[in-house]
Amino acid sequence: MNLLYSNDKQGQYPESWYAATAEMLEPFAPLRGETKADVCVVGAGYTGLSAALHLAEQGYDVVLLDAHRVGFGASGRNGGQLGSGQRMGQDGLESLLGKEDAHKMWLLAEEAKQVTKGLIEKHDIDCHLKPGIAHACFSAREVRHEHEYAAYLQSEYGYDAIEPLDRDQMQAICPSPKYVGGSLDMSAGHLHPLAYALGLARACVAAGVRIYENSAVQGLEKRSPNVVQTDKGRVVAEHVVLACNGYLGNLDRKVAARVMPINNYIAATRPLSDEELDGVLRRDVAIADSKFVINYFRLSHDKRLLFGGGETYGYRFPDDISAVVRKPMVEIYPQLRDIEIDYAWGGTLGITMKRMPFFARLGSGIISASGYSGHGVGTATHAGMLVAQAIAGQSEGFDTMARVPTPSFPGGAGLRTPLLALAMTWFSLRDRLGV
Repeated sequence: MNLLYSNDKQGQYPESWYAATAEMLEPFAPLRGETKADVCVVGAGYTGLSAALHLAEQGYDVVLLDAHRVGFGASGRNGGQLGSGQRMGQDGLESLLGKEDAHKMWLLAEEAKQVTKGLIEKHDIDCHLKPGIAHACFSAREVRHEHEYAAYLQSEYGYDAIEPLDRDQMQAICPSPKYVGGSLDMSAGHLHPLAYALGLARACVAAGVRIYENSAVQGLEKRSPNVVQTDKGRVVAEHVVLACNGYLGNLDRKVAARVMPINNYIAATRPLSDEELDGVLRRDVAIADSKFVINYFRLSHDKRLLFGGGETYGYRFPDDISAVVRKPMVEIYPQLRDIEIDYAWGGTLGITMKRMPFFARLGSGIISASGYSGHGVGTATHAGMLVAQAIAGQSEGFDTMARVPTPSFPGGAGLRTPLLALAMTWFSLRDRLGV
């Protein structure tokens, strides 16, 4: 079974609130016959779009291929949160990498936010970018840890955009009875993810990138020059960028062993009244909570609650996505038990064992970045820029990311999914017990 087609119709965006409210591009034609390029980028999500754009702006001739549409995958379906730092906290990175490389990772993460915000400003991308992400906690123990971590970022990394929140301060932002404190990061932000992806695509076209949609890559011949084969054509290129994330399939075994696809779900309620809004979010910031299977949510520009929650680890989405998301939503907001849900959709993302992205050189002229583990808005955009720099011979940032240890999933392709499902069941139980 192929994840590219397990849950979606060929060349059609999912029926999400994002697709219903974005200014769509006219479809790009599929690749037919042979073409040559300096660089062939596979995957038109944030990584691929950013890599293609940065390369084209440096004068490279770039072909960008996607099996469906631009921004079709996780880049056009996610929670839209532009977070600070890496997916792993700085304390964990210090233990894993040492303080020197952990500090480099922090600077790269800060650069990722600025690159993302800079692209939005430079290319006038209307994606409703707004500041603020609050991290919400369920217990006094979690709040103490969150406050200690905020203080550590301030003292060790000079990061003063984050502030601790006690119960009353959290309730002034998010009046859920479940949350007892946390922190607020006003340098982080949230946006319309599909509108952002489509804006990057428009910038790519303006820079001269040749985009081909409905052009699934079926094979990669690693030679000089490399050959990327689709069903109706092929691209001959010295450099190939694999930017496929959860949709890589069998294109490269090394990446597939380390980046595993999982599914996550989001629902959009009907527009809320002012009274309802006051019981949901009192400031227009995004929320991400402390559960291992995280709940994340924010308000849309038309006053809907966009709530993300629930994960599955097989190929198929559940039949009733609304019911999957409603369950955690009602745990946070009991008053929304009967609220109408106008849109509900799933998406496939790529995760790694340590929840850090996997950057790798895979052969002569072949480079890959993926596995953002739910932290991809800024990280994937930045990864595209680092890939472009590495191809141009400036690889310090890419090489720093590539030094992060990324072990293979246990059990290989056949057993990794059931083993992960077992592990996630355990963490879900811990969430419910408050351990």
